[in-house]
This record gives sequence, structure tokens and C-alpha cells, in this order.
Amino acid sequence: MTHVVTENCINCKHTDCVEVCPVDCFHEGPNFLVIDPVECIDCTLCVDECPVDAIYAEDDVPAGQEVFIAVNAELAPLWPVIDRKIPALPDAGKWDGVPGKLGLLIREATIFEPEIEGAPGMVANEQA
Repeated sequence: MTHVVTENCINCKHTDCVEVCPVDCFHEGPNFLVIDPVECIDCTLCVDECPVDAIYAEDDVPAGQEVFIAVNAELAPLWPVIDRKIPALPDAGKWDGVPGKLGLLIREATIFEPEIEGAPGMVANEQA
């Protein structure tokens, strides 16, 4: 069994969960995190760390959120691993608890580009 990041993470992207993961199974997208179902060891450490209660055991995903089982599996191989805590998105507090955010999910992978002419930034990659 695995754990699943669900809708409430969209546009929040708190990363408290990432710090406690012993196997680095979290992957980072522009406005969402996913758990790699192949790498997750079902330790449950991430569940209590999520400040917006967006992480569930696969068998406990709330009704209406089951699509996120497939979303996590689909996006984990496309997005880079995140293994350290970073600041949440700027408007995270406004998005906590807002329903119907699946349409806001940005699926394109992003990577951090090293400084180019003194300006670091995020660059969108094409999906495979």
C-alpha cells in the first residue's frame, strides 16, 4: 500500500511531509506534491506532518478524491524528487480547504535552473 497526496495540497504545497520521509518518495510540481507509489514504504510519518491534512493511506482516500491515486502515480515519474523543506506557496493559507481544485493542478514539470546571468529561476519542461 502507498500514501496519496490529495486535492487540498493544490496551491498550498507545504513541504513539512518531505522532511520526515525516510525514502524520499515525494516529487515536486509547480503547485502540488505527489508521492511515488513505488517508493513509498507506508511508514505513515508524512500524514501527521501535513498541515492541510492532504495525505491519506491509499485505502483511506476520501470519497471523491480517488482520482488522486492515479494522479500521484502518473506525475511522480515526471517530476523531480524533493527531499528538503521549502516555503509553502505564497497564498497557501487562502487555498486551504477550497474544494474543486483539480482543474488548477499544473502538470508540467519544473526544474530549478542555476543562475544565468545572475538571475535564478524556474523553467517549465515539456511533458513526456
